[in-house]
Amino acid sequence: MTTTTVDPIARRNVWALVFAQAILGSQLAMIFVICGLAGQKLAPNICFATMPISLIVFGSMTTAPWLSNFMQRFGRVPGLFLGALGGAIGAAICAYAMVIESFGLLLLGSYLTGIYMSSQGFFRFAAMDMASDEYKPRAVSYVMAGGLASAIIGPQLGKVSFDWSIFPFTGTYIAAIGLNVVGCLSLLFLKIPVQPHKTTQLVGGRSRVDLLRDPVILVSIICAMVAYALMNLVMTSTPLAVVGCGFTQNQAGDIVMAHVLAMFAPSFVTGHLINRFGVRSVVGSGLGILALAGIVAVAGVDLLNFYGALILLGIGWNFAFIGATSMLATAHSVEERGRVQGMNDFFVFGLVTVASLASGGLMNCSGGDPVTGWTSVNVAMVPFLLIAGIALAWLAGRSRSPQPAQ
Repeated sequence: MTTTTVDPIARRNVWALVFAQAILGSQLAMIFVICGLAGQKLAPNICFATMPISLIVFGSMTTAPWLSNFMQRFGRVPGLFLGALGGAIGAAICAYAMVIESFGLLLLGSYLTGIYMSSQGFFRFAAMDMASDEYKPRAVSYVMAGGLASAIIGPQLGKVSFDWSIFPFTGTYIAAIGLNVVGCLSLLFLKIPVQPHKTTQLVGGRSRVDLLRDPVILVSIICAMVAYALMNLVMTSTPLAVVGCGFTQNQAGDIVMAHVLAMFAPSFVTGHLINRFGVRSVVGSGLGILALAGIVAVAGVDLLNFYGALILLGIGWNFAFIGATSMLATAHSVEERGRVQGMNDFFVFGLVTVASLASGGLMNCSGGDPVTGWTSVNVAMVPFLLIAGIALAWLAGRSRSPQPAQ
């Protein structure tokens, strides 16, 4: 297909996905503010306060491989609907868990919410399905920019819905059910044909082991893993740290809102920056900004420090993660798409699961006060940033080296 025949369809899909990102994505911006606090209320041990968030991410990790294959076989739209259904059922179970004060049910509902989180991860790939190579970076950026609206809708709806019920946090989970229902409407406007069902398409291409031997795929996955995991590590502990340092839950929500805005606002220009300066430069800049976020966080626990650190965290995630996604998209064939994307998200959310579990332990159990815990969370970023930076530098050096003659 030519650019003129493909990109009009791609642009239609992008707008549908932007709306879906804005509405469906609001539930995560809302739930992540209360999830650690809900866990802290019900958990038998305070060190497990962030376990509900970990179960969301674990649900996303374990869903990604089979959901990717489901989409490869049956199409994007059925897979995205399946994700929204998981989000609605998960939110309903979490609401009931708060009523009967069951930590186990809260974990189950959180796991099912992870099915939605996994499907949202495929929005960026769906945006590229019908796009030309030139339009792909911008398509990903525009869809990610839909998170700007979710950054506002989620926390504000969370504030309003908090008092809907006498049971803590139940109203917020009920609001999440409504978001899943409304957000599904935009998915009806997607036009992404299902690939013809051929055995060669499902089994063709390189094996997973061979794919991981591709330097571009390997480094893309490493950088995406580190960017997403470190963002989650710090964001998961933020409401606990803000409230623990004497500020209110609403102030914690406002800080998370600023963070999510910073995650998606740069998306209007990230694609253009990739086209102009190259994808490795953008990913490297993102990793540097993540490091700067950690420096600002450990410098103090005033509101300005929290805002500054979380805003930088969002910008750094945007550059590093969108850049890594764009880099990955150039390194595989159509036949390998489902395998690569599922494998990528499995590894990404696997490390994010570890990060969210570690976040609660570092925050609540690594010291005697919230300040010490918050410092531990941010210092933990250092080794992972070094790994990603070294991997990116290795790829850049390999690209500059003369290739052996064939």
